Amino acid sequence: MAERWTNTALLVIDMQNDFIEEGSVTQVKGGKAIVPNVIRVVELARQRGVLVVWVVREHDPQGRDVEIFRRHHYRSEKVGPVVKGTLGSKLVDGLNIREEEDYKIVKTRFSAFFGTHLHSFLQTSGFTKLVIAGVQTPNCIRQTVFDAVELDYPDVTVIVDATAAATPEIHTANILDMRNIGVKTPTLHEWSEEFA
Repeated sequence: MAERWTNTALLVIDMQNDFIEEGSVTQVKGGKAIVPNVIRVVELARQRGVLVVWVVREHDPQGRDVEIFRRHHYRSEKVGPVVKGTLGSKLVDGLNIREEEDYKIVKTRFSAFFGTHLHSFLQTSGFTKLVIAGVQTPNCIRQTVFDAVELDYPDVTVIVDATAAATPEIHTANILDMRNIGVKTPTLHEWSEEFA
């Protein structure tokens, strides 16, 4: 059965303190609720030999590499969101990168593919199937998924209850859009049944 998953990579997107924890200016309101499901997705992936790719944001302290609409967060005495090396840029409790097994990609925009070497890495390593978990559905999840489809990945899956947005309505509308372009959208339970 492990052979079935050898061409599969799990992309865990932006599960960092500044996107999940209360009080951050970039907190995704639905993010905290999905943490246990993201932990479980990672556990299942590792049990089956699926490569875990951690996609994270790590920004310059002055915000020189962030989108224009976010730069105001870096112009005060407070440290801006997901600045490299800060507590806010660390993964939330319960999620850990295994340096010897996992892979990490640092991005500065919504898509995990934009301005990174992710596509080259996946292609040269033989990964053709992508499973996606994390935040936030209308931005980083959606943009990564649409880029994967445009890059002709034949099998893209978004775990619907291991992804989140500011509201359930925004999440559901974006999941529908992704489903309409051929993306699989199982629940964690449905996806875990594929392992049985």
